[in-house]
Amino acid sequence: MKAILPLFIFIDACGWELIRNDPFARDFAPNRRRLETVFGYSSACIPSILSGRWPAEHRNWCYFVYDPCHSPFKPLRPLRWLPKAVTSGRIFRRWLSRFVRAQLKFRGYFDLYNIPFKHISLFDFTEKKCPLKPGGMNHGRNIFDFLELRGIPCHVSDSAKGELENLESVTADIDSEQIDFAFIYWPELDGLLHRVGNQSPEVPVKLRQYEQWIKRLLAAAQAHYQEVRLYVFSDHGMANCHELLDLRSRIESLHARMARDYVVVYDSTMARFWFFNERARHEISECLLQVAQGRIMPDDELKELRAFFPDHYFGELIFLVQEGVLIVPSHMGERPLRAMHGYHPREKHSYAALLTNQPELSAQITAIPDIFRLMTRDAEQARAWNRSRSHVSNADSMGLRSQYFDSSKSGMVTSRDPAPDRVGGPTTKFTRL
Repeated sequence: MKAILPLFIFIDACGWELIRNDPFARDFAPNRRRLETVFGYSSACIPSILSGRWPAEHRNWCYFVYDPCHSPFKPLRPLRWLPKAVTSGRIFRRWLSRFVRAQLKFRGYFDLYNIPFKHISLFDFTEKKCPLKPGGMNHGRNIFDFLELRGIPCHVSDSAKGELENLESVTADIDSEQIDFAFIYWPELDGLLHRVGNQSPEVPVKLRQYEQWIKRLLAAAQAHYQEVRLYVFSDHGMANCHELLDLRSRIESLHARMARDYVVVYDSTMARFWFFNERARHEISECLLQVAQGRIMPDDELKELRAFFPDHYFGELIFLVQEGVLIVPSHMGERPLRAMHGYHPREKHSYAALLTNQPELSAQITAIPDIFRLMTRDAEQARAWNRSRSHVSNADSMGLRSQYFDSSKSGMVTSRDPAPDRVGGPTTKFTRL
């Protein structure tokens, strides 16, 4: 039996408001905390969790950016001559996205969404690498680089597999006692919430399923590890959409013209503009000031949210709508969704959640990038204690007494003792975060 297994279970979109008054996981993860998310979508939130940094630092923010010089999509321009009824269909777009991803050797999440083929050669896609792999960040390292560099054996969910298949895989790794750290990613709740909204009776059904899976993982882990440190967390919440905004029609009614005077990406909750002349900048800015459902994000506020990019790579002007408003049609889709995220991080339904069986959490754990600190700390502790226990087991096999040597006291600490705070030597202390 090993000493410690940290279990980090990431449930996409399981926000604070969703579980605040729900019994979800209360019996095995009673310590619960609301966490601030980052400004942006999962394309920004997940890298922030995995790296401990904010979008301005890791430069994983929105997917599509204006960058015609580096656009890999020029071969797709002839598709603009196909009927829109074909090219805007989700089945066609899904199939084409899989084909393009394979051809371009993209390793992260990829979807063409509803970017018009007429303009697709103006854009580049920013997530070419998989954030769930070592070397997967646009800038800097992530938790998987950390684990690899330190030689910490781990389990990481495979994004190409379904939730149940990943559950079976991590259970097998736990049973084998070959891992010192587990990162499990369950994304289906996010898709369910987009489809049915956060008040649907289908949502608690899904939460109950997750509870049963977590209990199963805990039972398996407790059979092979003396201490199981459980953390269940999310990247953001989800808000029901109660108003649709056709922002594109308003902008296209102006004198300024797309690709001649400006370029824009219409995300689900924001519009990001690049300008080629001051006339277009002024005209579009004045138009946006008349849109009551949103506002232009000032640079100072973007800096405060740590989502400001001095090179304006992700847009020169960011227009953000209020919580509950959905931009339709957008480049993310032409059909309404029941719920959405990507609003201001301090809107009510934006907050993420952290649930744990650990009795103490530092007051400094306030936002989703802070989860990285928990992961690195627990991974280091698990490695140290599991290797110590491995040495003890080897000694047992030679008929020696199972015990640990504490050099600070020149004495012995028996293997029956729970893992203390002292790891790796007499001066090494760890504080619970």
